[in-house]
Amino acid sequence: MNRSLYSKLVLMIILLIISLMAVVGVFLMRGIRVFYLNEFYKQMQSVFSSVELVNDLRSAADNDNPEHVMANILRAYSGQLGIDSGSRNYYILSGSTGSFITGSDIDGGAALPVTANILTAITGKEGYHGAVNDDYMDVALPVSGEKGSFIIYIKDNKDTIRQLSRELFGIITDSLAVGIAISVLLSLLLAKTMVTPLQSLKKAVERVAGGDFSDKLDIRSGDEIGVLSNSFNNMAGRLERTLDDLKKSEMMRREFVANVSHELRTPLTNIRSYAETLEATALPRDTENKFLNVIVNESDRMTKIVQDLLTLSRFDAGSAEFIFEKFSFEKSARDVFSAMQLEAGRRNQEFTLEIKGGIPDITGDKARIEQVLMNMVSNALKYTPEGGNIKMIVKTSGESVQALVRDNGVGISKEDIDRVFDRFYRVDKARSRESGGTGLGLSIAKEIVIRHNGSIKLQSRPEHGTSITVTLPVRGPGRDYEEQTKSN
Repeated sequence: MNRSLYSKLVLMIILLIISLMAVVGVFLMRGIRVFYLNEFYKQMQSVFSSVELVNDLRSAADNDNPEHVMANILRAYSGQLGIDSGSRNYYILSGSTGSFITGSDIDGGAALPVTANILTAITGKEGYHGAVNDDYMDVALPVSGEKGSFIIYIKDNKDTIRQLSRELFGIITDSLAVGIAISVLLSLLLAKTMVTPLQSLKKAVERVAGGDFSDKLDIRSGDEIGVLSNSFNNMAGRLERTLDDLKKSEMMRREFVANVSHELRTPLTNIRSYAETLEATALPRDTENKFLNVIVNESDRMTKIVQDLLTLSRFDAGSAEFIFEKFSFEKSARDVFSAMQLEAGRRNQEFTLEIKGGIPDITGDKARIEQVLMNMVSNALKYTPEGGNIKMIVKTSGESVQALVRDNGVGISKEDIDRVFDRFYRVDKARSRESGGTGLGLSIAKEIVIRHNGSIKLQSRPEHGTSITVTLPVRGPGRDYEEQTKSN
């Protein structure tokens, strides 16, 4: 991080210095050229606006030797015209063709090109046109007399400007070198000033990422880095408090699990369904009694579910109580089947029960076992679409009994199978909320089965359905296991 920030800051400042010097150099050098061009034409116009000079030149054009006389007059004004026989010279040209006659630069005059100003003077007008990018500056003035027409031509090859530009470029280059050296030193100092607190911030972030909130940044500055450090300290403090709150919330959620369980919804739905049927339909007395019996049983089961949800909290505290007694596993399965049959019919689902062979009585907590069976069937109904099939099979397997619930519903993905028994875990959260689920049913069932020294297994494929099997020992968990459970 140091090397990166250092290089970036140094590069940025060097580029800034180079760009600034380049812009200044371009404008300065162009400004010099413009200045010299304007000064040249001002000087020429000032000299040639003299009435005395113009009259002298016209008089010379009437003389027998006009070229010689004009040359003498121009030499007399050479100081005012800036004629130095080096970069600036005068020439006397033919007024009709622009050809060279005489001048201060004989060699240059012989190869003198016909410029735009010379062409203007040939037409009888004064030529004062010039451009910054031209390699020369010139002025052409027509002079006519009895002995002919002539052109007074002044030309500056800009050697003075070029020499000054070279000197200026050298000064800019030297200044650029000094500026780069200073910028490197300043950028290193600036980078160190910025990087040091950022290094501290980086280390603090790594500590927070590792769960250590003890150290705080001690950067006292009123700039953005200081504000960032204070914000980071505040954020770290809030994260620490948030984690503490989450831990407390987790404990409270487990204690308050009874209020969020979907297990309460199933018996309430059954009670309402049978009650509405009794209210809306005239049924035989025996059927009414049967329905009322189901309602009473469901009410009792709902009460027991509430107790079981509270017991789930006690599982963690090791204070859960079970009532182990001998009961008919087959009858419990049939009771669950009867309780859920109406709900299956309401969903237009085919729900069947198959009892394979004689099912022995088992030792266990009857209400809790029925709760497990109810949860298995309830989940199958919820996650099987209308027109689907749900089958409940009860059989024996050695010294154990098994209850299997199989459906052809939506199924569960491989990634979710390993987590379906986790508390509050829901495969399809949206559908679970619609159906009243909170992700507790299977975790409760697992806790109950484990305390009966049994096993619960789930197999599923997406779009092919789910099969869940509970295996319970006929003799129950055994005295040693039972006493250990009570002691826990």
